[in-house]
Amino acid sequence: MSKKRITFISTALVMLSACASNTGVIQIGQNQFVIEKQQATGAPGLGNLRAEVYVEANAFCSAQGGSVETLNYEQTSPPYILGNYPRVSLTFECD
Repeated sequence: MSKKRITFISTALVMLSACASNTGVIQIGQNQFVIEKQQATGAPGLGNLRAEVYVEANAFCSAQGGSVETLNYEQTSPPYILGNYPRVSLTFECD
């Protein structure tokens, strides 16, 4: 494989791995919220997704003068191929 092609593929993978979708905090009930995050590819694995949703939930609850109470946490399982990308979902309430 040429050096130019390897550089292009490496750059593309790095750019794609940096992309992730994030729902932000969504209210699903009285004092119940959910945050979901998904990687754009399977390459980085779950990485920091779990930490990221908890950091976001803590910031949200702290702004309301409370703390996170986890109601449910889910994450996808490998293999991360064919659309089964790393994804986490945190359902919580602020106490």
